[in-house]
Amino acid sequence: MPGTALALILAAALVHAGWNLWMKRSGTGGGMAFVWGTAVVAAIVFAPFAALSGAFGGGADAATSASVASAAAASAPGGAAIARLADWGIGIWVAVGISTLVHTLYFRVLQRGYGAGDLSVVYPVARGTGPLLASLAAIALLGEPAGPASLAGLVLVVAGTFTIAGGGAILRAGAAPAARRGLLWGLATGVLIATYTVNDGRAVSVLNADPLVYYWAICVAQGLLVAPWVVLTMPEWRAVLARSWRVVLGVGVLSPISYMLVLQAMRLAPVSLVAPARELSMLVAALAGATLLGEGQLGRRLAGSTLIAAGVALLARGA
Repeated sequence: MPGTALALILAAALVHAGWNLWMKRSGTGGGMAFVWGTAVVAAIVFAPFAALSGAFGGGADAATSASVASAAAASAPGGAAIARLADWGIGIWVAVGISTLVHTLYFRVLQRGYGAGDLSVVYPVARGTGPLLASLAAIALLGEPAGPASLAGLVLVVAGTFTIAGGGAILRAGAAPAARRGLLWGLATGVLIATYTVNDGRAVSVLNADPLVYYWAICVAQGLLVAPWVVLTMPEWRAVLARSWRVVLGVGVLSPISYMLVLQAMRLAPVSLVAPARELSMLVAALAGATLLGEGQLGRRLAGSTLIAAGVALLARGA
């Protein structure tokens, strides 16, 4: 894995852990009203950057794009960017649609899982199976290489994730009805994580979509998709806004930044390596939770963090 890709993943992990820590300390829930609010913030904040971006990719041939862009630029500020968006190939638009639906479904399934099963089971199963399935799917569907070092690194990252989350206690609890439900919901969430990871990785690496513009389009589409639901539950949205407007603004900026960094890394390194390396964010969050939030279990978290760090080191050597 190129050093630049690893640096992007590390930066994304720090930002991702940071906004998750902020949410947890603020006590903000993750309902659909919150999801809609952050999507709208992201769509507004990153619109100027999307308009200024010159690398949309996946469109028509260069001559056609240049002529259309020049005509649009003469008509209005940002017109060239809009025109080149229109030149995106159908494959990128399909990827945007898939990712919008899967990201939204991911939030709903995760919330249902937290309601039906134990958080201590759902979350680690989702975070453990997501990168595992994403890596295997990228190898199978995108034809990415799978060397011994990268496979060993993947195993260590997944093992470290489960160790931080409770290790064998998750499996021992599997006989309980709530734990069984949690396992199923966690697995479903992991499948969705793998789906949008591979879909987005293909969009930016194979179809050459610009990461910033691509994810901005997803935020716009998600805001439109969830808007009718928010209108029907306006009291919930007003309550979220009154209680947590600062967090909505902060997460609406930081969450897209962290994922755009990951998408950029996917242009430089295989998805099968980037997906598990993203679990560096769990390493940061685990140590921050133990030291800053007083959540305890520092020994177990250190052990899991060591496994994740070793796994990422092997992934960095894997390609």
